[in-house]
Amino acid sequence: MDIQDLIREQVSSNAVVLYMKGTPQFPQCGFSAAAVQILKRCGVSQVAAVNVLENDAIRQGIKEFSNWPTIPQLYVGGEFVGGSDIMREMFDSGELLQMLQDAGAVAPQ
Repeated sequence: MDIQDLIREQVSSNAVVLYMKGTPQFPQCGFSAAAVQILKRCGVSQVAAVNVLENDAIRQGIKEFSNWPTIPQLYVGGEFVGGSDIMREMFDSGELLQMLQDAGAVAPQ
């Protein structure tokens, strides 16, 4: 399985996937930490977090897969959402919570 197939499998088989630097318990950059906090504030309890620092092929491959140059990257329901800045804007508007609810990642409130 090539790296693009692996990423496609990760994104399609999990409701929420966060490609980040570090782990949710120990983020290795401020943007990844912000992304994790936003997901927690939305009530997401299950996130497939992929530490790009552990695998350079994934670190480069995810940038090609999404055509987005930076990490973190969030996928919800198989769709690319964006990085931490976009996540924050969507959180502030309520759009991210709605997207997570629609994907079954959090219960409707």
